[in-house]
Amino acid sequence: MKILMLGWELPPHNSGGLGVACLNLSKSLAKLGADIDFVVPYESDHHFDFMNVLSATHIDPLNQYGCSAYDNKGVDKKHICHNGKGYSIRDIQHDYCLFVEQYLMKFKPDIIHAHDWLTYEAGILAKKNFGIPFVAHVHATEFDRGGATGGNPLIRQIEYEGLVWADKIVAVSQATKNIIVEKYGIPPEKIDVAYNGFTLPKDDDYRYDGSSYQYLENLKKQGYTVVSTVGRFTLQKGLMHMMRAAARALSVHPKMVFLFAGDGEEKDELMRASADLGISQNVIFTGFIRGKQLRDIYSISDIFVMSSVSEPFGLTALEAAHHGNALVITKQSGVGEVLRSIVRYDFWDEDKLADALVNIAESPALTNILRDGIKHEYTRISWDDVAEKCIQVYDEVSKHKRNMF
Repeated sequence: MKILMLGWELPPHNSGGLGVACLNLSKSLAKLGADIDFVVPYESDHHFDFMNVLSATHIDPLNQYGCSAYDNKGVDKKHICHNGKGYSIRDIQHDYCLFVEQYLMKFKPDIIHAHDWLTYEAGILAKKNFGIPFVAHVHATEFDRGGATGGNPLIRQIEYEGLVWADKIVAVSQATKNIIVEKYGIPPEKIDVAYNGFTLPKDDDYRYDGSSYQYLENLKKQGYTVVSTVGRFTLQKGLMHMMRAAARALSVHPKMVFLFAGDGEEKDELMRASADLGISQNVIFTGFIRGKQLRDIYSISDIFVMSSVSEPFGLTALEAAHHGNALVITKQSGVGEVLRSIVRYDFWDEDKLADALVNIAESPALTNILRDGIKHEYTRISWDDVAEKCIQVYDEVSKHKRNMF
C-alpha cells in the first residue's frame, strides 16, 4: 500500500511530540509493508531506510517553535529564512499544497494520511481534486492549544473543514475524540482512537553524565527531591498553576527543586512568578532542550509533572516513566487513559498538586510503588499497535471507495 504522509516536522527538526509520533508511526507502518512518502515543509536532510522524505519548499528546517506552528496567534507572523525572505505559516502551507498537487499529478498513492491542521488543506486538495481517500490524524485540536480561549478562529475553521472532508479520523485519545464530537459535531463512528505508542530507546547509545548537573546531584545528596516538567511554555500546559503549586509545596517541604524545561511565550511570566512567589532559588529554567539533554533531565528527576489544561496524549510522560520518574498528571491528559500507577488531579487544583508532590517527596514507599507500577504499564504501549490500527483504517476507507464505483 502506497501512503502519502503529510506532516510538519520530523526529528531532529521537531519542536514538540508531533514529529516523534510521526517518525515512530511511519517506522511501524513500514514494518507492516507500507510504502511511505513523507512530505515536510522545509529543505530536508532526513535519511531513513524505511520511507522517503520529500521537501515541499527550499526554506531552512523550521526553527524550534516550528515557525510558530504551536503559537495559535502567530499564523501570519513572518520568519526570515536563509534567502532573506519572510515566510509565515500560511505562506508555507500555500507552498506545501502546491507541492502536494504537483506530486499527485505524477503519482497516485492509495491513501493520504495528514497530521493535524497544518496539513489538512493539502489532504482536502488530494481528496477533492484527485479522489484519493483522506485520513486525518488528530494529535491536538485548537481547543487544546487555546485552552479556555478556544484558540484561533482561522485554525478552528481549517480543522473543521479537514475533519469534515476526511474519510476517517484517527484520534490519539478518547478525550480527543470527545472534543472532536462535541466541538466540531463530527459523528463518533467516523473517529477511531489509537493511543500513541512508546518505543524503548537504545540505552546503549545513552549515558547519563552526572557532571552536567553537579549542583542538582549535590542537592539530592542533601535530601532534595527534583521535580521536572517538559514542554512548550504556553497556556495549554498549565504551568502557572504548577508554579503556584510549587510555592505551596515548598512552604511545607522546602527540600524540593523544580526544573522547567522548555521555552515559549509564557517564559518571562513564569520567571516573574517564581520571583514574586519567593521561590526563584528553587526553580531552574533550562531553556529549549532535546536529545541527550532532554534525557539527562529525565534521569536527574524524581517526579515528573504534566500540568496541562488539555493534553490530547502526552508522550513526555512515557519518556519520564522510562527514566524512573513518579508521574503526577492532570485528569485532562490523554495518557492517563492508558496508565494506572500515577497520581491524577484536575489542572486547576493547585492544592491537590502541592499535596501530591509533598506526599511523594516524603514517602519513599509511595515513590517506589509508583515507579515500579508504571514500568509494567508503559512497556505494553506499542507503535506497532498504532500502525495496525491505521492499516485497518486504510483498508476501511479503501473498501468504501471501491464500493462507491
